[in-house]
Amino acid sequence: MNTEARTIVITGANKGIGFEVAHQLAKLQHTVVLGVRDSAKGREAVDRLKEEGLDGHFLLLDVSDEASIKQAAQQVKNQFGKVDVLINNAAVLLREDHSLSEGTAEVFHRTMRTNVFGPVQMVRHFLSLIPSGGRIINTSSGGGSMTDPVGGWSSVYCISKSSLNAITRHLAYELSSRNISVNAYCPGWVRTDMGGKSAPRTVQQGADTAVWLATAKISETGKFFRDRKVIPW
Repeated sequence: MNTEARTIVITGANKGIGFEVAHQLAKLQHTVVLGVRDSAKGREAVDRLKEEGLDGHFLLLDVSDEASIKQAAQQVKNQFGKVDVLINNAAVLLREDHSLSEGTAEVFHRTMRTNVFGPVQMVRHFLSLIPSGGRIINTSSGGGSMTDPVGGWSSVYCISKSSLNAITRHLAYELSSRNISVNAYCPGWVRTDMGGKSAPRTVQQGADTAVWLATAKISETGKFFRDRKVIPW
């Protein structure tokens, strides 16, 4: 991608890594569209950007609701006409996610609906807005790696990220003929509401690779990154 301003849609962008990705991209003079399921929180996040003179736009979007996704895609089409970069960042990690063998179906369904079906539905409904040379970036986790040690925490969440990694690879193959890259990245253990106060990494560090994937002149697709380097699936 070149240095001209891009329109970038980020899901789950009102706080944590999502907001920091939006913040850093807006500072680079890109137009950021903050997809948030709560109107008040979404507008508050946009106001925080505007206080710094940055270009941010609120988009009402619940990735667990296909009707919401369809409506959001239509709004983006009407307002911006295209999406140069789609960042699937929204995810849930439920407190009840303690055991795969003893957990409830509801925990599994809620997690997969947001973390797996959500990104797929986002791509399906926003794909017509993504031009040749566009990019799709999925916020994954080392917990989803099948190479790193498996188990020990939030098994359903980790499984959802393994699924997202598989989705990344399949979409990369499907969309290569359209010159649309699809990559996943692990932000690491970050101090957010999800990561907790004891996490060693800042949101700035967690957001860095997503910003790099959205803006750098790279040709990779179907890869998994951490700290701007390819890591094993």
